[in-house]
Amino acid sequence: MGKISNYLANELLDHVFNVAYTPAATVYLALSTANPTDDGSGMAEPSGNGYARQAITFGAAASRRVTQSGVVTFPIATGAWGTVTHWAVFDASTAGNMLAHGDWSVAKSIVANNTPSAASGEVWIEVSAGGEMSTTLAHNLLNLAFRNVAYAKPATYVGMATATLTETTTGSTVTEPSGNGYARTQVNINGGAAPAWALAASRQVVNGGAVSLPAATGAWGTVVASFIASAVSGGDILFFDNGTTDQAVASGDTMQFAASAITVGLN
Repeated sequence: MGKISNYLANELLDHVFNVAYTPAATVYLALSTANPTDDGSGMAEPSGNGYARQAITFGAAASRRVTQSGVVTFPIATGAWGTVTHWAVFDASTAGNMLAHGDWSVAKSIVANNTPSAASGEVWIEVSAGGEMSTTLAHNLLNLAFRNVAYAKPATYVGMATATLTETTTGSTVTEPSGNGYARTQVNINGGAAPAWALAASRQVVNGGAVSLPAATGAWGTVVASFIASAVSGGDILFFDNGTTDQAVASGDTMQFAASAITVGLN
């Protein structure tokens, strides 16, 4: 299984919460003789002897992952490349930014006259379930980053729910308070009108200032979860949190998230 890099995690978070990310038109598979790690500092690509990164394509995101479509064949090695243990996907044929990395199921020692290849389906990158990102958003971000499929930067609204949410809950099926002053609250991009998000850092985004929902003019019931949606009503659920402390909201109450109380991460 492949994992996205620190670089891509921050870019995708900012695409959702701040400024749109422009993906590469083509992404490239690279080989490594060591674990690249999330920040790319461990990347150890072969040098010389005919080695070069190769373009890789992925099928449409499904089940929260994108999977390599088609064989990727590297040039014939004109000398030893070392023992290849890991792979990485980059946004350029040389240099560039590492987008994801993973390990091969079996390490291979590449010697002169070998023609290394990766079978179709051998490389895949997944957003694990249970992380409180919706499946819809997971597919949109994976398709954006690895297939250059357009996904317009969404608006972001914080809302509350009176029933727990799942990865497939939508902005139309979520159970929210009805009436009595309830409304989702928009949070703007960094540098925009308050409340606004901070810039992504260390694979996380937080709210830069307090986020307050409207004062209740009547009972809202007991809220048990919070979420971030793409529209003031309906739309997509982007992220959600069922760990919100259950709270019965009565007339006159105001629900507020203090600055940095909303943390969204891609780990």
